[in-house]
This record gives sequence, structure tokens and C-alpha cells, in this order.
Amino acid sequence: MTKDIFLTNNLTNKKEKFVPIDQNNVRMYVCGPTVYDDPHIGNARPIVIFDIFYKILKKKYSSVTYVRNITDIDDKIIKSAKENNISISELTIKITKSFYEDCDFLKCEEPTHQPKATEHVDLMIEMILELIKKGFAYENNHHVYFEVKKFKDYGKLSNKKLEDLIAGSRIEVSENKKNSEDFVLWKPSLENEPSWNSPWGKGRPGWHLECSAMSKKFLGNEFDIHGGGIDLIFPHHENEIAQSRCANDTKVFANYWIHNAFLTMSNEKMAKSQGNILKIKDFRGKISGQVLRLALMSAHYKQPLDWNDKLLTECENTLTKWYNVFLTTNLHSEVSEDILNPLYDDLNTPGYIANLHKLYDQAFKGNDQDKKIFTSACNFVGLLSETKQQWLNIKENKISITPKDILAKIDLRNKARQNKNYEEADKIRDDLLDKGVLIEDKDGKTLWKFR
Repeated sequence: MTKDIFLTNNLTNKKEKFVPIDQNNVRMYVCGPTVYDDPHIGNARPIVIFDIFYKILKKKYSSVTYVRNITDIDDKIIKSAKENNISISELTIKITKSFYEDCDFLKCEEPTHQPKATEHVDLMIEMILELIKKGFAYENNHHVYFEVKKFKDYGKLSNKKLEDLIAGSRIEVSENKKNSEDFVLWKPSLENEPSWNSPWGKGRPGWHLECSAMSKKFLGNEFDIHGGGIDLIFPHHENEIAQSRCANDTKVFANYWIHNAFLTMSNEKMAKSQGNILKIKDFRGKISGQVLRLALMSAHYKQPLDWNDKLLTECENTLTKWYNVFLTTNLHSEVSEDILNPLYDDLNTPGYIANLHKLYDQAFKGNDQDKKIFTSACNFVGLLSETKQQWLNIKENKISITPKDILAKIDLRNKARQNKNYEEADKIRDDLLDKGVLIEDKDGKTLWKFR
């Protein structure tokens, strides 16, 4: 008999026993990428965390529906397409493909459904019409807004009062709104921007509405789990709850809200605005996706995880050691409840890794049965998923530049920076990164190391 699952529910700020609405069909929705740029390592954290959670749910329940959307219409996408001088469809197809390749690289299973926003605009229009009819939304000058004051539970997820949320966030200013806190459900498109016909003229849906419409289609008006990064709690998830509950006339949208903490570099949030982005695709061919996966599991999902070379080196060394007792990737052996216990307890991946270390010690000293148990436990969370030869091949092939060439490139970069040619300096840094070399400016010197 399997053990109970416990989760920290951000809706109640408590760790709770997980009780699904329907034991025969557990339903989970996780916010996927907005496909305007290649995903970075920070985006990889929810991909891996919720993949492991999906595995745990499937272990306990006979049927699990996991939905992760693709946002392929958004202001960021329009802006990025213009900046890159390519069509929006060309950009979204390219980045969506890159995202799927990243998921494969990170050894993640495919969700049950991966709906695209552009394929469900008709459902979004239906939801807006319902919100207007029930008095929760209003139209002004071809825009439609949700009137936040009409929903008394607004702010419950983020555990803040409405006035505090407004004061602490970037609210879109518009003379079309009744109140500053109201958020957009529909807006007109400019010429050459994607648009759909609607009762309010040609335009496109607001970002928050997209997830409400797609989750309703695949999971119903009420479902079990909604997940995503902690940065989505407000306003995205708060707005989803408001519009979904009001449109569907329910007291609940999702019962459990699970959010992973940020990935940081030098304790700074990884973000484009910080200039500290490491794209997932830049690691492909240079390191096994298993190394990144183990690194992303190394801290509890609710805690920040600082990304650095030391972490990657430790994870690579651990996996190299573990491959010494590796048997085969096709064991399909049951993993015992005692081994899985940390994952049932609020997805405690560091606790599970500690169990793997113990199993490794037994396997190293033991027989083939011990090795089989260890390998199966690793396989369960997507580790030791390549053959030993594949693992060795990636390690041997990742270095593609000599130390002499590296120093010459660093010299060229320093000259470019002295001449204030920062674009050229960034290009040289990126070229080195592509060859598996990470550089760091420290105390007036440029240090380098193989990644």
C-alpha cells in the first residue's frame, strides 16, 4: 500500500495531505513557457520539478492528467519577433521546438496535453462573454477588463490585501480602465499583429485568460493541482483564480497551489534584466542533461537554488561514480515505498538523493540485486537514463578548445571592453561558452574554467 502524499499548499500556507477530487483521474496544470526566447536554466527548474511530481502521482494513482501549456501569443513574443526581424509564427515555431528539445535533454516525460494558446482563442472569447454577462467584466474602447473589486477573494493566494498588491506591483496604466487594479481580458491588435475576430473588434486575449480557458478544456472547472514558478503567484495565478471562479461560478479553481522558488546566480535571480542568463540549449552536446537534472533536484523546490560551476562539477562527479555500479536502463523494477518516502513528503528531492547515496554504497559492496535496486531508484527520477558508453562519450567530447586559444580569446575580449565595444566582448564570451568554457571577471582579472 502506497503512502500518503503531503504538499505545501500556497493557498493555505500549510503542508497538507493530498486528497484528489477523483481518485481515478488526478488532474494537474502547470504554466509552461512563453515562447519568445530560448528557455534558460531558471525555466528548467519547474520543468524538472513537476516532471518528478508527475512520476510520483502516476506511482500512486491509476490515471493522471498533466497539462502544461504553450503561450504562443503575448506582447513579449511580438516585441521579440520585431527585434529579430522574423515573423511571429517563425519565432514561436522555432522556440517551441527548442523548448521540446530542452525537455528531452533534461530527460522529462511528455505531459498528457501541451495545448497552445493560439489554438483556443474561441474558448477565451466564450469565457469573456460569460464574465461580462455575470457582471465581472466590462468593455471600453474595444478593450475588455476584469473588475477586480467584484471578486471578494482576490489576494487570497498571495495572502495580501488588494491595496498592498496594487502598491507592490507594476500595474498597466490605461484610461480605458474603471480602476487601476483591473486587468485585461481582451485588447485590440495593432496592424501586422496577430488578431482574431471578436464581439469587441479584432484583437487578442490577455495572458492570464489563456491558462483559465485551457485548464477548463482539459481539466474541467475544478481540478487538483496548479503549479508554476513563485513569480507567477501574483498577478498571473491570482488573476486566473478570479476569472475562472467567476466565469465558472465555483468556490474552487484548483485545490493545491505548488510553486518552485527561483534559481539564482551569485544569489541574484536569473533573469534577462540581470544579464545572467544561461540557456538550456547551450549545455546540449557539452554535458549530459542528467547533470543538470541532478543539480536541479539538489535543493528542495521551495528553497532558492544557487547555480554555479561547483554544483555542476559535484553532480557530474556523483553521476560518474554512480555509473560504476550501473547495470542497464531497462530494468523496470519496482521502487519500494521506503525509498520513495521523501518524495511523498512535499517532494523532498534532497532526501531522495540521500537515499540514492545509501543505495549506491550498498550496491558498490553488494551483488547484482543491490545494483538493480539502486539503478531502478535512479531511473525513477530520470537518472542513469543513458548507457554507460553514452555517458562516457559526452564527457570525452565536451572540450573543443585549447587553453592557448582560450587566453587569446580573453585577450581579444579585454581589448574590446577597453574600446567600449561591449557587443563584441559579449560575442567572444558567448563563443567561449559554446565551446564549454566559462569566464568570470573578478578583482580586475578574467578567470576561466571548463564548464
